[in-house]
Amino acid sequence: MARHVQLNNIDHRDLRIDTRRGAALGDDVAFVATFPAEFRDLQAHYPIVFRKDAQGVLSPVALLGFQEGHNLFLDGECWDAAYLPLGIERHPFLIGRGGDDVTVHVDLDSPRVRSDAGEALFREHGGNTDYLDRVASVLLTLHNGLQRVPAFVDALLARDLLESFVLDVELDDGSVNRLTGYYTINEERLRALDAMALGELHAAGHLEPVFMAVASVSNFRGLIDRMNRSRAGGR
Repeated sequence: MARHVQLNNIDHRDLRIDTRRGAALGDDVAFVATFPAEFRDLQAHYPIVFRKDAQGVLSPVALLGFQEGHNLFLDGECWDAAYLPLGIERHPFLIGRGGDDVTVHVDLDSPRVRSDAGEALFREHGGNTDYLDRVASVLLTLHNGLQRVPAFVDALLARDLLESFVLDVELDDGSVNRLTGYYTINEERLRALDAMALGELHAAGHLEPVFMAVASVSNFRGLIDRMNRSRAGGR
């Protein structure tokens, strides 16, 4: 169970954070939330698709595997890609509010939180360490980026650019795996948009991330290769 508290340099002066990667540390997830400004960094490694939450709201995610609880980018304590999604990097921290201010909160029940080893959060006399400054920057970037997701998704829906898809993957061992429950950008409808619609998307800052998401679909081939290696006993 998560136990979120606002971080402070008195109660948490001795906290340390385990920054290694690994399933036991909570990294074994099939997808991670993202936002349009992150698409450029993501699209070289991960498929960017969309999924509905429990309330039926669509939002973009970076796909990390085909099965819940199986992250194909984990290699022991290493992350096997040049870019680590911010939604992964930010753990065990999250944005909170203290009055009108945005503050850093930490999940004290996270397996990353320790007292004996790891990255320190505060200096001896109470100032933030460089690590905590990086955490605060990541959280602020995520917060601001996720705030812009609804307008981006609404723009895609208004132009009927999102469609559900089913991906059937036959692996080298003969097994067939089906990926469902996700949405992607319909490239045919995108190509059919007139100059006015494209101009509106561009003016709103939506056109570049649309093309980044489209380009990212080529990473499904790499994800399938990773699944084959995983089934064969490799990474």
